[in-house]
Amino acid sequence: MEIHIDGWKNNLIFSSAHFLPDYSQCSHLHGHTYAVHVTLEGEMEKGIVIDFRIVKKKIREILNELDHKVIIPTEGKLEIKKGEEVEVEYNGKRYIFPRDDCVFLPIYSSSAENIASYILKKFTPAIEKNNIKKIKIGVDEGFGQGAWAEWRR
Repeated sequence: MEIHIDGWKNNLIFSSAHFLPDYSQCSHLHGHTYAVHVTLEGEMEKGIVIDFRIVKKKIREILNELDHKVIIPTEGKLEIKKGEEVEVEYNGKRYIFPRDDCVFLPIYSSSAENIASYILKKFTPAIEKNNIKKIKIGVDEGFGQGAWAEWRR
């Protein structure tokens, strides 16, 4: 049995700024309102796979960490200096942000693909029950375009 939660319709959204240094137009600082979708597959227990409220609560906790922040990937090519301010340099560009405005993610870049993988990695341990066999997290960068990451038991 599969269950689906649509991020747009269930207000599982967050707004963040980012840039992708390796991609021409996306290398400029810009932002998105993202929506996060969840698909869970598993065996039913007591008539349900999992309580939708549990899933949405955990996703919202993760999204609250990302909302209205500049996403700074720490595993890629960026030179990052952290202090009261955060200085980010790459390929001749230099950005300075207030530290409170930044979130540092252990990902290569802040693409939708990597953000989906990050959310999946944070979400899975909280939801990992014996009856759950597959978890998919989708991250849209706007209506109709996004990326999906998947975990299977």
